[in-house]
Amino acid sequence: MTAKSTNFALYILMFNMFIAMSGIGLIIPIMPEYLGTFGVAGQALGFMIAIFALAQFLFSPFAGDLSDRYGRKMIIIIGLIIFGLSQLAFSLSTELWMLFVARFFSGFGAAFIIPPMMAFVADITSYENRGKGMGLLGASMSLGFMIGPGIGGFLSKISLETPFYFATGAALFAAILSIFILPNPKPVIDGDPTTKVRENLYQQMKRSTKTPYFIILIVMFVFSFGLANFQSTIALYVDHKYGYTPSQIAILITVGGFVGVIVQTFVINPLFRRYGEMRVILINLVISAFSMVGILFVDMFWSILMVATIFSTATSLLRPAVNTLVSKLAGKEQGYAAGMMNAYMSLGNMVGPALAGIVFDINVGYPYILGMVILLICFAIAATWAKQHGPLLASTRTL
Repeated sequence: MTAKSTNFALYILMFNMFIAMSGIGLIIPIMPEYLGTFGVAGQALGFMIAIFALAQFLFSPFAGDLSDRYGRKMIIIIGLIIFGLSQLAFSLSTELWMLFVARFFSGFGAAFIIPPMMAFVADITSYENRGKGMGLLGASMSLGFMIGPGIGGFLSKISLETPFYFATGAALFAAILSIFILPNPKPVIDGDPTTKVRENLYQQMKRSTKTPYFIILIVMFVFSFGLANFQSTIALYVDHKYGYTPSQIAILITVGGFVGVIVQTFVINPLFRRYGEMRVILINLVISAFSMVGILFVDMFWSILMVATIFSTATSLLRPAVNTLVSKLAGKEQGYAAGMMNAYMSLGNMVGPALAGIVFDINVGYPYILGMVILLICFAIAATWAKQHGPLLASTRTL
């Protein structure tokens, strides 16, 4: 592909990722009230978060494998259609079990969107520009998740169902756009992918432990755990301890997300070129660990905002750093590697909120202490691995 067509394809992928993430984010502010119409509340919301992540975990490796076999474009389009229709099904549900089924299919659709997009970026970018491409895709993900709640809150003034209708229309529009204008480069893989024996989820997860990037997948799991831990409890923490209003909580989340978008768009590629992805990962594991526990030592709004923004910025750098490094180490199995990354991320998204909720009920500060300890243990493991695999990591550096 030419540089012009590569940039065009990347912009379409960024748009699709933005649509998917805003569709996930826009229902966040209305979910408590919407679930209230079914006579349920917090526990049901927690299960819905978990079932979404479970579906991603189950189907991300499958989607990555399919994209290696049949191309990225078709899988992305299928994912957008499933995601859009699941949002419509959610709005039309009349029983609680229907909401859970619809949410499961939303996770299914997201699993068919995210790994093929990451593999697509690896297909169309040069080795040297891989970090920039992953950073831009990550920025569109952060931007969508940041803007989504605001759109959802605005549209909910029309009706509680309107945000779901909007998410449906946006996802289907992205699918139609992709059908007609998204390129369909052939994945670069060894041999004929259609003749390879298809592995089940267990076999794929087992094989991931033997890849050269397994420790980096563990990093993905741990930082996703920490991020989900923080995001699922920060609103409860500041409400419980300081009585913050929803608008103040929204500012805490939005400012960090905005800074993350800027960093992923303009800063991350120079950082990768100068220091390498592994060093960026190690430094930001430490920053995220101490900023996470740092929330317990500040009590003014501006200081809490600053600490939350530091944490958000560190995690914004971690995701594309992990994605880029795994992609460079994956060789010609980009779909499989992207599927594994999303699977490990989904595991973190499942375990993080569940464990955080349990320890939060014991003491409101425990989730942040636990998160710090786990992130620092992960740093120690990753640093030891990096020291042992210096030549391998040196081969991934781009100057």
